Order: sequence, then structure tokens, then C-alpha cells
Amino acid sequence: MISKILDFPRKTNRKIAFLSDTLTLLLSLIFVMSLSSGDFYFPSTLREFILFGSTIFISIIAFNFIGLYDTLVRFLSLQSFITITLSSLTSTICFYLLSTFAISEITISQIIFYGMTTLICLSGTRLTFRLLVHEYRGNSKEKVIIYGAGSAARQLVSAISNGEEYLPIALIDDNPDLHYTKVSGITVYPRSQINILINEYHIRKVLLAIASTTPQEKKSLLDFLERFPVKVKTIPGMADVVEGKASINEIQDISIHDLLGREPVEPNKQLMQSNIRGKNVLVTGAGGSIGSELCRQIIQCNPKRVVLFDVSEFSLYTIDQELCRTIKTQNLDIELCSLLGSVQHKNRMKSIMSAFKIHTVYHAAAYKHVPIVEENVIEGVRNNVFGTFYCAEAALETNVERFVLVSTDKAVRPTNIMGTTKRLAELTLQSLAQKKSNTIFCMVRFGNVLGSSGSVVPLFREQIKAGGPVTVTHKDITRYFMTIPEASQLVLQAGSMGIGGDVFVLDMGEPVKIYDLAKQMIKLSGFTVKTPESSEGQIEINFSGLRPGEKLYEELLIGDDVEGSMHPRIMTASEISLTPEQMDKVLHELDIMCHKFDVKGIRELMLKTPTGFKPSDDICDLLWLQKKQDLSKNNILTLK
Repeated sequence: MISKILDFPRKTNRKIAFLSDTLTLLLSLIFVMSLSSGDFYFPSTLREFILFGSTIFISIIAFNFIGLYDTLVRFLSLQSFITITLSSLTSTICFYLLSTFAISEITISQIIFYGMTTLICLSGTRLTFRLLVHEYRGNSKEKVIIYGAGSAARQLVSAISNGEEYLPIALIDDNPDLHYTKVSGITVYPRSQINILINEYHIRKVLLAIASTTPQEKKSLLDFLERFPVKVKTIPGMADVVEGKASINEIQDISIHDLLGREPVEPNKQLMQSNIRGKNVLVTGAGGSIGSELCRQIIQCNPKRVVLFDVSEFSLYTIDQELCRTIKTQNLDIELCSLLGSVQHKNRMKSIMSAFKIHTVYHAAAYKHVPIVEENVIEGVRNNVFGTFYCAEAALETNVERFVLVSTDKAVRPTNIMGTTKRLAELTLQSLAQKKSNTIFCMVRFGNVLGSSGSVVPLFREQIKAGGPVTVTHKDITRYFMTIPEASQLVLQAGSMGIGGDVFVLDMGEPVKIYDLAKQMIKLSGFTVKTPESSEGQIEINFSGLRPGEKLYEELLIGDDVEGSMHPRIMTASEISLTPEQMDKVLHELDIMCHKFDVKGIRELMLKTPTGFKPSDDICDLLWLQKKQDLSKNNILTLK
């Protein structure tokens, strides 16, 4: 019955309210007159019928004018009861004025009693319906525990209590002064009671409403909640709520950033803007995960012009549209240019830098997926090594002020082709920095970024959502992690500190064991891990084995010669480099081998060059293997 009423259109519910209030006023009039006469009273004369009818009719019109029917009964508030009181008072005055013409013996006490009766009845009918709705919806809602009892928790309780999905049954807080008190009618319990509450109310979700906690405290709390069979979700940050970017009742999954517990460092605005403010900036690989975030950060630093460059039309279009909307919304005075092309075409790069009078280049274009580059060696070398070299030469020849290479921790003692090509790209810039020019070359090296293409985090989320299994390459594999915005801000700041040939290394915090990360994501999603020891678990973790060229542990430094900088998260490394003549010789030989499709020769050259290359696998290039296989077949046929 209640569900059908709730599904009625708004106009139908208003008509029901009109009829309900008409009946309420009629019964109130009969009750008051019966009480004063000492017997059942019902209007019997024409004047009495006119009095009752006029009072009810004018009252209903007045109720509508006052706004009594604009409030949804299920969302009654203090303002609603003020409206009801005003409506009751209006009806009482109406009854008093009309009764002086119809029934001369009406008394003031009857008028007052009528006013009290209508107030009680109008409030009572609405409150009764609200309680019925609340009880009905409470039975169909999912019971949840809210962790926190501050202002964020109070706002969340208010928001979800009127919603369709959740019913908060308890609050948990670490403040002993709040224990066993009530917040918005809900009892606050200490942390020690959470297991009892979960079992008693069959809780499957805990919502975090702890806006003022530090990243370390939040990580500690998540580690604590991980042991319980509940899904942990959170609310948006209060800054986003205040700025209108999110609503307090937008329940979200726990972000991987919360699991890392990294304390954010406020970016140095002077360093951020040093090579951007009022200048023309070029970003290669602008449509990629790092390149696109660099673009977002750059346009907040007031450049004159930003040139987006990418080989992928779709990626370029996507970031172009996003930045155009941001520029329009924030009313920024920035010229945005989106250009297609490959960094392997030096003339194209030189023409762009010259025509758009580029001051600063952020070179993020690269092939970075280890297994893919391992199977496509020539293209990996062409894009990562020669693409960087041609861009850097174009910058040097057009007097670009600063060229910043986005590098990777996989360039340190690489075991794969991708990491080796990035180390060769670094060596290329280091050699160019030794030449006399107006261009400052530097590079910024960091580890994995969360949410980038190929990151394990979105993959794990999809696998958990599908019910598993979650795939991890090796039980002991360990990686450094950083968020894309933090990494991009640090790239911009590090690039501002370069004086020529600098290798900047970002402080990535503590390394994370991927197996532990997978387990924690499973548990915080409300599932249990299935292991040989615990076959009753819900989601299994499978080990697929290290892929070609993949390392168990990544490093950020080749040697131990590292120094701090003016930024607490940025270090400078002094590492081996080649002279321009030595580098030219390497590049010349590399170019010839690429033309000849000599994958074996490229591998041997990489081993001789001071890159630290120590391959963990044999040659995996698919085309080279196919040709080798075909050649072997032909030799066998010739022998036959």
C-alpha cells in the first residue's frame, strides 16, 4: 500500500493531501462543537453548512498559498512544522471571522480549541505518514555503520536517512567523550564494539565520514577494518563538497591513495610557474595518462599558449575537449593548439617549436608497457630513443629555453628493452646538455603512477567486480606508487630546478608489495581471500609469473650519489654519462641496426653501452622470432 502511494505522481499525492486536510478540518469542527455542546454535533441549518464549508474551502486555499502542499511529507523538517502552524492559525482566524456572522454564541475558548485541534491533526497525519514511510523504507534499506561522529558524519546521516539505499544504525568514533552519546538520534560506539555490531545487525558496509584525518591515520584505520567481512566506502572530501564538485551522499570506493597513506606536500607555486607563466609550452604525448595530467596542471599556471602533441587522434581530441571546457569554465586567457604527429619526425617537431615560439617542452611521449616493447624492439627504440633525440635536437636548434624528459624507474639497471630505451634517452639528453646552447636539458625519474594506463589498480578493481580471480605476476613483486597529479606536479617543479643534464629522482615513499595490495583491495571490497589454507574464501589470487623483461623490484637510483633539493620530495642524482661524440656513435650504430632490423645487434649494443642493461629473458620480438622460425623451416626444406 505504502509503496503504491510513494509511486503516485506528485499531482496525485497533492490531491490526496487536499482530501485528507478537508476531512481533518471537518472532523475538527465537529469535534469542537460536539465538545462544547456536550452531545454529538453536526451542522443542521443552511448557515451552519455555509460556515463549515466556507471555513474548510478558504482554509484549503490558504494552505496551498502558504505552501503547505509544497513540502514532501517524507522530508518533514522544522520549517515544515512552522508552515503547518501558520496554516492552522490561518484556518482558526478564518473560522472565527466567519462564525461571527453565522453563530453568534461561538466562544473564544471554542476558537482556541479549534486552533489546537487543527494543529494537532494536521501535524499528526503528516507525522504518522512520515513514520510509516520511514519504517517501510527502513526495512528495505541496507543497514550500515558510519565511522566518524563529526560534522561530516552528521551531514551524511541526514543525507542517507532520506535516501533510498542505506539505513545508518550506529556510529563509531575514537573520541571517548562521544561514546554512548547520540548524534542525530544514532548511538556512538567505541571502535572495540564494531565486531559485535557487524554480527548483530549483519552489516556488510562501513561508510567512512572522517574528513579531518591525516593520510597515515586513514591508512591505519583501513588496516584495522580490513580484518572484518565488510565493504569499506567513503564520502568525498569536504573541500570538494564545499566547492560543489561533489555531494556529501556520493558514496565512493576507497581510493588506492588512501591505502598508501602518503602525506601530500603542497606544491611550490614559484617552482610550478617558473617555466610556464606567460610562456608557450609544448607537451608531447599530451593524450597519455601523464601527459594529460601535465596539461591540466600547466593551464592552472597561466601559460600564454599550450601546444598539445600526440600521435593518437582520439587521445588528442579527448584532452583537447576537456581543456577547452576548463578554459571556458574558469575564464582563462590561454591559447590551446592540438597537433597530430610523431616525435620520430624531427622536421615536424622543429617546425612546431619554431612556429609557435615554444619556450618549454615537456616530453612525455613514449612507449612504456614493458611486455609490448619487449615484443616490438625496433619501434620501442625508434620512439623512445630517437623520438627523444629528435625532439631534443629540434629544441636545441630552435632555442627552446628548457626541455624536460619524463623518465621512469625502469631505466635503472634495466632488465627489459623499454627500461633500456628510456636510459638511452636519458644519456642522449645528458650528452646534449654538454654542448653549448641556450637550452637546458633535464629529466625526471619516478615509478608507477596510480590510474595510468596499464596500472594494476583498475585491473584489480575489474577482476574483483567480476568475482575474481585477481591476477598477480609474482607473490614477491614490489613496486613504488604515486598518484598522477602528485607525479605531474613534481615533474613541473623538478623541471624548474634543472641547470643542465640533471637527473631528478622523485621520493616515491615506501615500496608496496603487489600481493598485499591485492589482498587489501579484496578485503575492503567486502570479500574474503581464497587460499590453499582457507578454501572457504570468495576471491582467489592467481600468480601468472613474471612477464618478459619484468623485475621483482624497481629502483630509482643507479648509484648512491644522491643529493636533496629545495623540494622535500625531489632529489638529484649524479650518474654516468657519455660525451656527445660517444653518444653520436651509439646512435649512429643503433640507427643502422634499426634499418636492418637487427634485433640481436641492438641487444648487443645495449649491453655494451653504459645503460646497466641485464636482460632477464631471451629476445622476445615477435617479428624477429617469426622470421627466425620461417628461416629455420626454409633451411630444413633445403636440406631435404
